[in-house]
Amino acid sequence: MGLESTIQQIALAAPPLLFSITCHEVSHGYVAYRLGDPTAKEAGRLTLNPLKHLDPLGLLVFVVTRFIGWAKPVPVNPWNLKDPIKGMMWVALAGPTTNFLLAITLAIPFQLLYRTDPILSRYLIVFFRTGRIPPLEGIHYLLVPLFLMMAMGIIINVALGFFNLLPIPPLDGGRIVTGLLPSSMAKEYARIEPYGLIILVVFLVFGGFKFISPLIWKVAILLMG
Repeated sequence: MGLESTIQQIALAAPPLLFSITCHEVSHGYVAYRLGDPTAKEAGRLTLNPLKHLDPLGLLVFVVTRFIGWAKPVPVNPWNLKDPIKGMMWVALAGPTTNFLLAITLAIPFQLLYRTDPILSRYLIVFFRTGRIPPLEGIHYLLVPLFLMMAMGIIINVALGFFNLLPIPPLDGGRIVTGLLPSSMAKEYARIEPYGLIILVVFLVFGGFKFISPLIWKVAILLMG
């Protein structure tokens, strides 16, 4: 894959990724704030400024994969919540829910553009097959990058939504499972959180991403029509 192709992919994926992970983190902080915890607000994290949320490692992973990355988690103090366990469940659920809503929202103008100019789908197929934008002319200088960026946004948000729903603490899915379990079981389940990163790495190394990847693509393609 050439340098030009890599630059094109990063340029198209970076804006929707930064916006998506920013909204993901802000939603966590906002729900925590509404439930009684002002920690994120006091830390200046209830902002859509992506610079406040960038994580160097998450950004590096994005540059390497050009598919997924992450932001700095917003600080949340569960002891400020009325019900720490249930409250954290709602805080965690806010992130993936936001990503799925963003994917649906992007799908509306995406499909409108496609129905207005069906030839855009050819550019999309060529880009996904080759990693490069075909030669453009006329109005397509504007429409094709916008169309591809929307497609990337849909895929990224669906991927972030399903990835974060994996039931592995400290991912959102792990906190949701903790909130759904009876208190005694929830405490036992929460004890695996210090080992969560190791579990996640093992899961991904041994083909875990191949397990959720078909689901991501099926939902993304369904939204793109």
